[in-house]
Amino acid sequence: MRVLVAEDEEVLAELVATGLRRAGFAVDTVYSGDAALAYLGLHDYDVVVLDRDLPRIHGDDVARKLVASASRTRILMLTASASMEDRVEGLDLGADDYLGKPFEFPELVSRVRALRRRSARTVPPLLERHGVRLDTVRRTAERDGRDLDLSPKEFSVLQILLEADGATVSAEELLERAWDAHADPFTGAVRVCMSKLRGKLGEPPLIRTVQGVGYAL
Repeated sequence: MRVLVAEDEEVLAELVATGLRRAGFAVDTVYSGDAALAYLGLHDYDVVVLDRDLPRIHGDDVARKLVASASRTRILMLTASASMEDRVEGLDLGADDYLGKPFEFPELVSRVRALRRRSARTVPPLLERHGVRLDTVRRTAERDGRDLDLSPKEFSVLQILLEADGATVSAEELLERAWDAHADPFTGAVRVCMSKLRGKLGEPPLIRTVQGVGYAL
């Protein structure tokens, strides 16, 4: 659910980030290898979309350090060269997948989703609890057959709660997994999103607040 885009072409990086956010991911962007390593050290990313030709620290070195640290973050490597030799070299560095530029954006989203599934614990494509049915592939949500019309953020939060299978999820974990690094933990973003999600789920209430701990469904 959380993706880091490391791409030195800032316009391309922001276009990719915008598209991934619309697909329901929380996305951060950096434009150099040293910044990528700094962010990877601070946050728990599911996937990094990593350009090979990053300044200051090369993308290959970022991949090597990430693999050496035994990180669970999956690597989707981008490069302007799509030759077989480059693909093999990138995969040998420890990349989980490889995409040459230019690329079709739907393919990038599909590859990121596939890598995210590999980085997380296995969950079924359909999540169901108390009449709520979430299709994580088609990204649809309903309760007792009624479409919930969720925003991408609401969908992500509901998915996290359903994956918890009744366990309590803290606001801090929700903020870490469903928002990007620019989210202010003091803005009440989680509380506001939870209020909207509760309204869309309707009656009887399904999400309960565990005082001082978090939320459970």
